[in-house]
Amino acid sequence: MRRARETNTLVIVANHVKSVYSDRWEDGVFHYTGMGWTGDQSLDFMQNKTLAECGSNGVAVHLFEVHKARVYNYVGEVELAAQPYQEQQEDGEANVRKVWVFPVRPKTGTVPAVAIEVVRELDEYKAKEVRALSDEEIAARARRTGRSKVGKRATTVQQYQRSPAVAEYAKRRANGICELCKRSAPFNDKSGRPYLETHHVVWLARGGADVIENTVALCPNCHKQMHVVDDMGDVSLLQKHLLAVVVSQ
Repeated sequence: MRRARETNTLVIVANHVKSVYSDRWEDGVFHYTGMGWTGDQSLDFMQNKTLAECGSNGVAVHLFEVHKARVYNYVGEVELAAQPYQEQQEDGEANVRKVWVFPVRPKTGTVPAVAIEVVRELDEYKAKEVRALSDEEIAARARRTGRSKVGKRATTVQQYQRSPAVAEYAKRRANGICELCKRSAPFNDKSGRPYLETHHVVWLARGGADVIENTVALCPNCHKQMHVVDDMGDVSLLQKHLLAVVVSQ
C-alpha cells in the first residue's frame, strides 16, 4: 500500500506473482490482504488503518493487480464492500498467522476482465512453485489454503473463427481412429459417433492455417498431449501422416 497525502489517495497493489497473500475475487468483491509480511497483522498498522477507515477519512483508494511480472493493471477506484475481517494465512516465512482482509469493490461496479492466456500463465507459474515442495509441505499447504468458496473473475478469450467443414472433414477422414496413436476413439458421443477432437498441427496461435492439410482428428488424450508436451516428434509424425492421406485423396 502507498499513500499520497498531497492527493489524499491510497494505492493498493495485489501482486499475484510475487506475494504470500491470498488475495482473490469473489462475486465481484476483491478480498485484499493487509500490510504485514510476517507475524499477526494489526488493523492499526500503517495503511491498514487508512484502508479500514476509507469510508470516513476521505481517502480515495485505487487498486492495481499484477498477473505478470512488472506489469501493473489498473482496476479502478474501489470502496469497502463490508467490514474488514480476520483469517489465517502463511507469512513470508511460511508460518501460519492471522491477517486482516479488506473486502473492496470497484466503484463503477464493473470488474475488468483479464485475458485467459495471462491467467493460465500465472496458474502454471504457481503450480511450478509448489511442485518444488516436499510431500509434507504440500500436504500442509493444501490443508491450509483449500477453500469451500472458490475465488473467480471474468476473463476474455480470443476466439478463432474456424471452418466447421474443415473440422468435420478431418473427423470423417479419421473414421473413429485417432490420427496420432492409431487407437479407436475412447467413447461415443451422445449421437453415437466416435468421439475425436480436431487439432491444428501448426497451432492457429502460431500462424497455422485452418485447412485440411493442417487439421487432424485426435483422441482426447493425444489432443491434450499435443498442447501440454508440444513434442516436435509428434508434430513431424502428424505432418507426414497428413501429407500421405491428403495426397492419396
